[in-house]
Amino acid sequence: MRTIEQVLDIDAMRQEIVDLGEQVGAADLWDDQENATRVTGRLSLLQGQVDRFAELSSRIEDLEALVELGVEEGDADSMAEAERDLVKIKKSVEQLEVRTLLSGEYDVREALITIRAGAGGVDAADFAETLMRMYTRWAEQHKYPVDVFDTSYAEEAGLKSATFAVRAPYAYGTLSVEAGTHRLVRISPFDNQGRRQTSFAAVEVVPVFEQTDAIEVPDEEIRTDVYRSGGPGGQSVNTTDSAVRLTHIPTGIVVSCQNEKSQLQNKASAMVVLKAKLLARKKAEEKAHLDEMRGDVQASWGDQMRNYVLNPYQVVKDLRTSYEVGNPQAVFDGDIDGFLEAGIRWRMGAEKAGAS
Repeated sequence: MRTIEQVLDIDAMRQEIVDLGEQVGAADLWDDQENATRVTGRLSLLQGQVDRFAELSSRIEDLEALVELGVEEGDADSMAEAERDLVKIKKSVEQLEVRTLLSGEYDVREALITIRAGAGGVDAADFAETLMRMYTRWAEQHKYPVDVFDTSYAEEAGLKSATFAVRAPYAYGTLSVEAGTHRLVRISPFDNQGRRQTSFAAVEVVPVFEQTDAIEVPDEEIRTDVYRSGGPGGQSVNTTDSAVRLTHIPTGIVVSCQNEKSQLQNKASAMVVLKAKLLARKKAEEKAHLDEMRGDVQASWGDQMRNYVLNPYQVVKDLRTSYEVGNPQAVFDGDIDGFLEAGIRWRMGAEKAGAS
């Protein structure tokens, strides 16, 4: 824990919390709303990190006391409880250790995820929906809010595409390792001959930018289309043309939002997504990392970064890290922390190798 404390520089965080607290207490803070948003957001982030470190340190101290008591009293129940606590604490320490590796420029940001069905027809659309459920279940398990901006349903089953945000500090740094092509191999439930089917889905992850990361988008560069929201099987979600599709003409970027109640709300949400993608593109181009930031993947053969195999055997394996799990259903239910941690460590190793 001492090493983690030094890497995170908890003392510096505490001092910054004091400084930001003084700014928050200023009477004129909200005269500049953009600065106020930045200050309060940074304060909340730092306080959360310090609180998590303090809580974990307290749990370790309690564990030490429990072990000491169990040894002195020869209490088998206390020792058994200590063993259970040790497993939980070890996992928490590993997660905090991984957090220290998230030092990229955008890693602290929330994540905006887009999933697209690739090659494989209806199985690919079904797979895209399964991946969306996997990520939202993971977020639920960690108590991270999720905002769904758009879901485009396929005709028979599944999703053509979906865009949603995971609202948590470091969500981008954590989930960015998921960007790429995911491959599913299984007996297709949509094939009446019961044949094995290979299908693909592409995952794109970009950071959600703050209000202070303003980017100007002239009205003449945007084409706005409105249409009626649709649900699975073409069912109408509502009876008004409230869904909004924005096309950024110079870049060809298209975003949609149909999950709000009014056209005005949908347009505002779509603009959030469009600006995030445009700013990610701009900043990534400046650093020559566009593919890394946006996940330039084709969702087809020879491009995959992870395999989900359900037949003839069952395994989920990441092709970059070689991390694998023999229980695909648990993975689809959101148990992906092992893949995320392995991916973050792999990325750090790759960055060090590239710098040497």
